[in-house]
Amino acid sequence: MIKIICGPKGSGKTKRIIDAANEAVKTAKGHLIFVTDTKRYMYDLKREIRFIDVSDYSIAGEDALCGFVKGAIAGGYDNEYLYVDGIARIAGKQLKDMAQFFYMIEKLAQLRDLHVYITCSCAEEELPDFAKKYL
Repeated sequence: MIKIICGPKGSGKTKRIIDAANEAVKTAKGHLIFVTDTKRYMYDLKREIRFIDVSDYSIAGEDALCGFVKGAIAGGYDNEYLYVDGIARIAGKQLKDMAQFFYMIEKLAQLRDLHVYITCSCAEEELPDFAKKYL
């Protein structure tokens, strides 16, 4: 399952994804992973959530982000939730050019029975067609 949280910059997307992660801790049987590109929200997440700041790893581009996410998931056999805050910002691409990432994450979510939440800085009507099915 993939869910996109979208809205313009400053509309509260990060707060919503953090709240979703903190709420999932109550019922999750597996691990929760939160990926972003800043340490700013590290202390807003419950300690049970594995926090990863990709700026520590010099992620450059969509392919690097795909590989990084796959590696983070492969690091544990019982990952249940994945949260990615700001994929276009992390990948350094426009959302409309990230179909490959969404294809990869959909296959990974199906294969590993993963719940994936992603934030995108755009209005709902500006989402590319390949991403609209995840609203």
